[in-house]
Amino acid sequence: MSFAMEVDLPVRSKGKGKSVEMDVVEDAKRHLPWVEKYRPATLDDLVSQQEISATLQNFMRQNRLPHLLFYGPPGTGKTSTILACARQLFGEHFSSMVLELNASDDRGIEVVREQIKNFSSTRRVFETGFKLVILDEADAMTQVAQSALRRVIEKYTTNVRFCIICNYVSKIIPAVQSRCTRFRFAPLKSEQITARLNMIAEQEGVQLTEDGKLALLRVSNGDMRRILNILQACHAAYDRVDEAAVYQSTGQPLPADVEYIMHAMFNDEFSTAHSKIAQLRTEKGLALADIITEIHEYLDGLQIPVTARLYLLDHLANVEHRLAGGAHEAVQLTALLGHFKIAVDLAAQHATAQ
Repeated sequence: MSFAMEVDLPVRSKGKGKSVEMDVVEDAKRHLPWVEKYRPATLDDLVSQQEISATLQNFMRQNRLPHLLFYGPPGTGKTSTILACARQLFGEHFSSMVLELNASDDRGIEVVREQIKNFSSTRRVFETGFKLVILDEADAMTQVAQSALRRVIEKYTTNVRFCIICNYVSKIIPAVQSRCTRFRFAPLKSEQITARLNMIAEQEGVQLTEDGKLALLRVSNGDMRRILNILQACHAAYDRVDEAAVYQSTGQPLPADVEYIMHAMFNDEFSTAHSKIAQLRTEKGLALADIITEIHEYLDGLQIPVTARLYLLDHLANVEHRLAGGAHEAVQLTALLGHFKIAVDLAAQHATAQ
């Protein structure tokens, strides 16, 4: 005996399906990190490095793109520049013509022998004439992998162009450097950052104050990626992005805190100053390395004798070096405070000699 059962299935209209798909895409865009959401799509969208962009445009116009080596501080547009070039070169064929690797993850010789060599050895498919391998953070690659890469670059030049991206060009072996055209990316200027920052803040509905904007510029040191990450974090945590919100999100000491620390070290008795600074560090969760960085910048604006300034800068560097090596923060704080007291004595001796 058989039973036939009819089931009424919901019918979805074509237009409604498209609407759902669009909603999913829009929702995905809303949750993207702003660094990716606002990454420049073309070379014309880049806010800096105009000379480099113009040179690359000429290379592509003549279809003579060489192997490239981009180096400079983080967040200055190195990856964005080569991705914009790749989109302009390959258009809809981007995914099949570009191999993008982050060398800090894939940094061994196996990657060069397998992924890069396999991709490079296949002949070109489209009319552009070559494919593109992007090696990001290549200064993390081992020496052996870089040596193997040198041979791959040489052997497959007819099929592939390489773009090697790094922060420290000194960590790239000379044999690889000599095979590439080098471009140095400088930190972004404040006016270049400000225009993009204002646009993104307006697009995202961020209530960004003037002191908040100045704080973002101060803590970023020309790093656009860092600015956008901090801005997004502040917007998620606070209704209003001001100076206090920026410094609290980054964990760096406020300018007022640095001034308080400097005043204590220069004017208070040793044990009193130590107690005040230790209490402030505990209350606000400040790292001694961050305090030293801010002190270094604060010293630039102080009028103190040259001998005292040189002494402080030398010993600030020593304390920072010891902290980087894993030294105990409490011990290094007492050392730092002791150096300041000696600097005060040097300044007093200078004043007496005058």
